[in-house]
Amino acid sequence: MKSINLSGSLRGNVGKSDAGQLRAEGKIPCVLYGNESQTHFWAFAYDLKTVLYTPETYKVHLDIDGTKYEAIVQEAQFHPLNEGILHVDFLALQADKEVKLELPLEFVGTSPGVRAGGKFAARIRKIKVKGLPKDLPASIQVDISELELGKVVRVKDIVVGKYKILDVPNNPIAAVTIPRALKGQMAADSK
Repeated sequence: MKSINLSGSLRGNVGKSDAGQLRAEGKIPCVLYGNESQTHFWAFAYDLKTVLYTPETYKVHLDIDGTKYEAIVQEAQFHPLNEGILHVDFLALQADKEVKLELPLEFVGTSPGVRAGGKFAARIRKIKVKGLPKDLPASIQVDISELELGKVVRVKDIVVGKYKILDVPNNPIAAVTIPRALKGQMAADSK
């Protein structure tokens, strides 16, 4: 899993008015869960954009007033109109405790169905997994080198490492669809 550094400062007051004041200053209220107690802190919105506006899943090295934590983004809340960051929840990672998170899918290989004129369609881009932090990869590779025209790759087809996939096994991940022009050509060829 890729890593990124992020620094923040403890919040003196927690509440709506204090959170609004922080946002007006370009700071975002955050909470770190998973330790003995919750840690309320703030981080600059600019620094959080690197972690939030990406398909990647990052292990975040948090430095909150000199105290260091390893965490992942658990949830982020955005403004419904301007999509600005309102609040971010982090989950502290512990080496001996499994964590659930979504990892991006990476499609590898060349599909024979695409070479034959089909169109590749990814049905999902991320998949939910559970495992120890040290065993989680940056992305999950899905081999599409056997994907023929009209065929589908499902969750159960993924080669699993030292983690468990939590999505439904029969859910489709990707498919090679047959374009209308190619269907007409195939129908004409079969006559």
